[in-house]
Amino acid sequence: MGLPAIDPKNDDLEGITLKVYLHAVKKGKPVGPRDVMKGVNLSSPSVAYRHLQKLEDQGYLQKNDYGEYMVKRKAQIGGHVWLGHRLIHKMWLYSLLFLVLLIVELFVLFIHFSIETLEFKVFFLLLTLITGLALAVFTIEGLLQSRRKNKNKIE
Repeated sequence: MGLPAIDPKNDDLEGITLKVYLHAVKKGKPVGPRDVMKGVNLSSPSVAYRHLQKLEDQGYLQKNDYGEYMVKRKAQIGGHVWLGHRLIHKMWLYSLLFLVLLIVELFVLFIHFSIETLEFKVFFLLLTLITGLALAVFTIEGLLQSRRKNKNKIE
């Protein structure tokens, strides 16, 4: 049972509110203000409570009968995709896809190399080269974006 996604046009999660939301998703169970305060390193439970209420007002979290908040909907965060409770940058997902393709291509090439024609070998070597280049491009772009993200956190 998946959670419905919110329209990305309405997605205005950023800063501490985004951190609180990600903490709640990562926990995978209802969270309260004190848990959020500790998990996100906030100054007080009231600060955590304010962000939890904001997320509830935006429809991302839902308060239960015990005053704890649980994820109601998954937000679409620009440039990222959800894999379970993890938020993965799209570039890393694309890199993984091309890595799997490259491994499969190399396996097929290895198995068929001794029995296939020259045309097959040349075609598959070119295909493998293109897949390797795509893997390199997405991996480098993922590294650059991660570096930019970490640099922005420091500033």
